[in-house]
Amino acid sequence: MKTVKSGGEYMKKGSLKQILLITDGCSNQGENPISMAALAQEHGITVNVIGVVENDSIEEKGIKEIEGIATSGGGISQVVFAEQLSHTVQMVTRKAMTQTLQGVVNKELRQILGKEMDLEELPPEQRGEVMEVVDELGETSDVEVVILIDTSASMKSKLPTVKEALLDLSLSLNARMGNNRFAVLIFPGKRRDVERLLDWTPNLDLLTSIFPKLAVGGITPTGPAIREAISYFKKKRSLKGLLTGDDEQYMEESM
Repeated sequence: MKTVKSGGEYMKKGSLKQILLITDGCSNQGENPISMAALAQEHGITVNVIGVVENDSIEEKGIKEIEGIATSGGGISQVVFAEQLSHTVQMVTRKAMTQTLQGVVNKELRQILGKEMDLEELPPEQRGEVMEVVDELGETSDVEVVILIDTSASMKSKLPTVKEALLDLSLSLNARMGNNRFAVLIFPGKRRDVERLLDWTPNLDLLTSIFPKLAVGGITPTGPAIREAISYFKKKRSLKGLLTGDDEQYMEESM
């Protein structure tokens, strides 16, 4: 782990792990996505949710689920019209990074000072110095994002906008000093509830060729998708799977 020095103190710089869920409706198959989001947070993974709507409105049930997933996952939720998606994806990702880092800072403050104290309780000058460290960590920390894309039938017309938003996100994050890597999973897949669309990569340019070929389905297995995303942070390429083209063997647990 690297460290960043500020005001005589050292802070560890690790990897920020996020799940970015992009959906337009309610889950209707598999585990409870709110419970799965809580599990993700237990593993140190923040879950952010963007609900995409077009001209139609999103159901109240869907909004509650979106908010519930983000709250349980320690992340941020936002319901947005499709044409505003590019800006929103970047804003939510950046805001979640800052929120996560502030949480780390608050934890360290309590350890250093030996009492319950949050960043907001520091004197203005000290708070400003600490926020400079948070900003620096936001630019230099490594970021890992598993993007979960709802490809249920109602998302078909929104997928081109999703693709453009993710390309913009890639450009935005790659302008940072820290390393980034992304993986993209879709739900439902052709053969199972959740399938890999793009393996870990520092950029999302490959989506341009993949997205037009996406098939859309009817079910929305959001819970299983979050569960699969959690496990994906521990996975690496399997040479056997790479050579045989076997999706099941392509990924194996890393030690």
